[in-house]
Amino acid sequence: MKDLGRTKFCLGLQVEYLENGILVHQEAYITKVLKRFYMDKSHPLCTPMVVRSLDVNKDPFRPQEKDEEILGPEVPYPSAIGALMYLANYTRPDIAFVVNLLARYSSSPTRRHWNEVKQIIRYLRGIMDMRLLYSNVPKP
Repeated sequence: MKDLGRTKFCLGLQVEYLENGILVHQEAYITKVLKRFYMDKSHPLCTPMVVRSLDVNKDPFRPQEKDEEILGPEVPYPSAIGALMYLANYTRPDIAFVVNLLARYSSSPTRRHWNEVKQIIRYLRGIMDMRLLYSNVPKP
């Protein structure tokens, strides 16, 4: 058995050791997700979701309506939700709410839901360098 030193990369998590703690991020994984869904050249956004309407008929997160078509297997909706869930669970709590909201429609997503998934991916493109700091400095 050989000691490889401190972990720097594990299961898509990148780890950086600092004097005051540990930085964890998934910048490389986000880059892979952007390329996988052909969003690596998309215009970045500053919010992960659109503002929801109090009127149920105008809410973009409402369930499928009778006249709306369900997306076919050519649209990688479940795959995108899975990739975003992985990010939300480990280093991106800022997208957890909207990803869980959209995961409800994995069995029958519509074009409206797919557009919201693309909104999250464009948001990630805008702030790929966000990191979590686990501080080792005791609080006073």
